[in-house]
Amino acid sequence: MGILLSFILTIIGIAVQRNVVGPRVCQARRLATPPVSQVDLAARLQVLGLKINQSAVSKIEQGQRPVLDIEVVAIAKALRVSAAWLFGEANEPSGSSTR
Repeated sequence: MGILLSFILTIIGIAVQRNVVGPRVCQARRLATPPVSQVDLAARLQVLGLKINQSAVSKIEQGQRPVLDIEVVAIAKALRVSAAWLFGEANEPSGSSTR
């Protein structure tokens, strides 16, 4: 989607969803024991070699930032859930199939 179209849709109040995993990332963080903050998730992703900060995690969760496939795999690993679950293709978050 072009920047101009995205800008116009934002102005008229239509949300532009940029990923499908965001709500599941947020859910996995909150369901973790203990819960994982956005800052903690960003730190875990940085240890895995991704340059993602808390702001990026927030945008991912809100669907405002696209997520690369390699990022989905790293997020799944960091949160100990499967990539399939993040995509909504599995009912249970555990049983990591990201290896």
